[in-house]
Amino acid sequence: MCVVARCYHWHHCSLLVNMSRTGTKLDAKKVNSELFTLTYGALVAQLLKDYENVEDINKQLERMGYNMGIRLIEDFLARTGSGRCYDFRDTAEKIQSGFKIFLGITPTITNWSPAGDEFSLCFETNPLTEFVELPDHCLNLKYCNILTGVLRGACEMVQMEIACWFVQDQLKNDNVTELRVKFVKRLEDAIPAGED
Repeated sequence: MCVVARCYHWHHCSLLVNMSRTGTKLDAKKVNSELFTLTYGALVAQLLKDYENVEDINKQLERMGYNMGIRLIEDFLARTGSGRCYDFRDTAEKIQSGFKIFLGITPTITNWSPAGDEFSLCFETNPLTEFVELPDHCLNLKYCNILTGVLRGACEMVQMEIACWFVQDQLKNDNVTELRVKFVKRLEDAIPAGED
């Protein structure tokens, strides 16, 4: 198996639940975050068992993220009351806000292209990778590729085609995790067949 938990396994979550019952006050967000992290790790581990080729796993994670993104955008818009983005900088700020809402982290927006159509999101920490180490034979695994799919799906639902990819990854011994986002084009509103 390519995904290795450093020191936490599923029994850790039940230990946390048992501690809360004995009167020890625990941070519910921390427990939820760890449960999410471990659940995602189990998902990736299962994909590693189901697929032989790491590139197939990367595609599957992106596809899963895309399907999540086309649904999460509605929740994001309902929670924030956001309207259409004025420009790509506004889009970057809303993406940053989405990470805060859904993952509890605020990436830094940086490295804007001169044309203003490309930027980076830099993460000092990433809750998805909190207990993860990648063995040498899995270095091509894009462990957090689900995030690229979420962004692509969410942006597509608000008529914006983007491309995104990881430039740096702390799981691969980089200092930060850097996700690059590029504006591709504005999508036209789809009109149902038979309507003008």
